[in-house]
Amino acid sequence: MIRAGRALVALAAGVVLALGGATVAHADQVRSLEYWLNDYGISQAWSTTRGAGVKVAIIDTGVDGSVPDLSGAVVGGTDVSGIGSANGQKPLGSSEDSGHGTWVASLLAGRGTGGDNGVIGVAPEASLLTVSVSLGASPSSVSSDDQIADGVRWAVDNGAKVINMSLTRNTLDWPESWDSAFQYAFAHDVVIVAAAGNRGSGTTEVGAPATIPGVLTVAGVDRNGKASFDASSQGITIGVSAPSEQLVGANPGGGYVQWAGTSGAAPLVAGAVALVRAAHPELNAANVINRIISTARPVGSVPSPIYGYGLLNANAAVTASVAPVTANPMGDLGQWIHIHRRAQSSETPAQGSQAPVPTSTPRALSPDRTIAVGQLVVPGWDALTLFWIPFTLLAGFVVLASLGVTGAVLHFRRVGRRG
Repeated sequence: MIRAGRALVALAAGVVLALGGATVAHADQVRSLEYWLNDYGISQAWSTTRGAGVKVAIIDTGVDGSVPDLSGAVVGGTDVSGIGSANGQKPLGSSEDSGHGTWVASLLAGRGTGGDNGVIGVAPEASLLTVSVSLGASPSSVSSDDQIADGVRWAVDNGAKVINMSLTRNTLDWPESWDSAFQYAFAHDVVIVAAAGNRGSGTTEVGAPATIPGVLTVAGVDRNGKASFDASSQGITIGVSAPSEQLVGANPGGGYVQWAGTSGAAPLVAGAVALVRAAHPELNAANVINRIISTARPVGSVPSPIYGYGLLNANAAVTASVAPVTANPMGDLGQWIHIHRRAQSSETPAQGSQAPVPTSTPRALSPDRTIAVGQLVVPGWDALTLFWIPFTLLAGFVVLASLGVTGAVLHFRRVGRRG
């Protein structure tokens, strides 16, 4: 994982489809795509709380707080890469990845753009802290490992009660520098939510930080609640599952994207954590996490390495009666360190990492959802629904109508001859 002392960290995003530039996509269309709001008890939980008073830190590529959907949401930020803006709001990375942090933020705490328009997050009244990092083969002189450790500490020191990490190291282990940083967060009663990673991006099993004891790891499911093959990994550390396909997000500079990946599942759960923290300020992090996993809708036997304890149920997490726990159900990092680090006198770099690569190339998608000619040859769902099915129905109607007209003409000709 580390080469020349540098951690190589990959974003956990999947397929990205641009819904257009700042003046292209219709916001009301975007809101109608947010199926998870009703399907996962989120809108129902809003009758109790919308997350006011809870700070959530997003350690990612930077969050553009100027987009209309995030107006007033970002209350602080920093850059730990040395190449971003001081407030953490400059998107970093390649053109395909730079919007990642803003997409994540809008799913977590988007405000919408008025009425029923725009992206509204799971916790639309929570406050956001943005920590911009430059991951993988970046021009930063600060290693990715050190950026993450510094980002976690900054988030804790600036009042975050929840930290979202939609990124993966693609290996089970992590550097010792993360031991103290994550322990620092846990000691300050912070819930850390991490994405499991995506098989489609080469992560066949969960990687750090999703393997760190005490972290709430999120797997991804499709719109039908089934494990997503391309947009989720599996592992014994998974705590809960949430949608990772057909997601939407606000884009830096304006406009929207449609995307997939556990990068999107994680902020949905982090938003639910913010709702629980707002509704139950008396609970410590262990009991907040326990509410999330105890109220999840089970899928098969639980816990499982695919779904964890089941599918997120935000309303139940906020309102249900849940027995308290005395320890974090996702494990104890301190105990793990005592067992696994005590024989090490110095940090041992992990092996076998590879530089992160863009998970996809965004494709322009106008409001009427036009499709490319190439898609018609090997049609996907959009091609089927937007071209082939309507074309087949129309062609069938035309054929039937033609047959009817031909039959009528022949009939009247026969009648005319008889007459």
